[in-house]
Amino acid sequence: MISSQTLTEEQRLLVDSAENFLSQNCNSRSDAGEDVLLWQQMLDLGWAAVHIPEEYGGLGLGLFELGLLQQLMGKYLFRSPFFTSVVLVQTLLLEAAREEVKESLLPALVEGAQSGTLIFNKGLCPQDGKPYVKAVRNKDGWTLSGLAEQVLDSEVDLFALVVAELEEGDSGLFYVPVNTPGVSKSVLKVWDLTRPQSTWNFEDVQLSSDARIDKPGVFYSLSEALGRCSAFYAVMLAAEQLGGASRCLELTLQYTLERHQFNRSIASFQAVKHRCAEMLVEIEKSKSALEGVLSELTSSSTSELTQCAAITRIQSSECYRFCASEAIQLHGGVGFTWEYDPQLHFKRAQWGSQWFGTDDTWRALLVNQLIGE
Repeated sequence: MISSQTLTEEQRLLVDSAENFLSQNCNSRSDAGEDVLLWQQMLDLGWAAVHIPEEYGGLGLGLFELGLLQQLMGKYLFRSPFFTSVVLVQTLLLEAAREEVKESLLPALVEGAQSGTLIFNKGLCPQDGKPYVKAVRNKDGWTLSGLAEQVLDSEVDLFALVVAELEEGDSGLFYVPVNTPGVSKSVLKVWDLTRPQSTWNFEDVQLSSDARIDKPGVFYSLSEALGRCSAFYAVMLAAEQLGGASRCLELTLQYTLERHQFNRSIASFQAVKHRCAEMLVEIEKSKSALEGVLSELTSSSTSELTQCAAITRIQSSECYRFCASEAIQLHGGVGFTWEYDPQLHFKRAQWGSQWFGTDDTWRALLVNQLIGE
């Protein structure tokens, strides 16, 4: 976790209250039916308003505070619509939506009257292929068709922001309520039960002309917004991964102190100490990279943001996978049992390495940026 010594008093209060709530209400093992109640409690705490400007009904704190919450979500493997509705949807609306759309939709998201998810392509990364959905103009508006095979969502989602490919090859952003005729979805059986996913099918979905909500492309194109948002998303996922990695080390230290062999705790064995030290080194490296980029998110140019996001994303992804794997190894035979959390973190670490751009995707992007291609 980011050191409390670098936080303001307001940020420390946010972290303390969030940690208290999440630690007491961790739902990674509970039935999904409890998620709606917990989501309402999170709305009451104001978390959905953290990085939204005050003119849209938000708290106006910023992306740094959002990253702090993401770390704690990862630490406690919290299952909620926060990642989809707050991190994905709200951020893209702020970057890409027309002003009148932001004025109507963002306050509803902050209050919980609306919640949604984002549909783009596999992995939600602009560098990883074309959108799932195509949009064609008709005399009354738009027709959307396509099958979105993997969508991050939850039971409380009321709409989807759909990035669809247009006939001319560009992309458009569409607001699609979940109950729109022609829209159907089915829940996927996933390995990581803390990250619900569904398949969404769009079968000749008819939308009005004002369903397209992105800004005119004269000054700021949707592709630019998606590129910037993909970097934001990668950083927020990195924050979640750092929280998870830190928790893996905490669980391992606790277990090795309690587990005894040869009349002493295994934490006293030199080999165990060395492996825990290696976990700490990886965590500190990720922490340093994340703290730096979180402080510069809003002031960086798109190119600078992409480079910083790539470094942070790669570092945190590798760190989480390493720490989750080491936690399982140092827990011994119980590490992969349902009663212990390392196996849950291992699944989340593997999932996260494939979304918002793989490590290889970000490495290639970083190299291209640095050599000027």
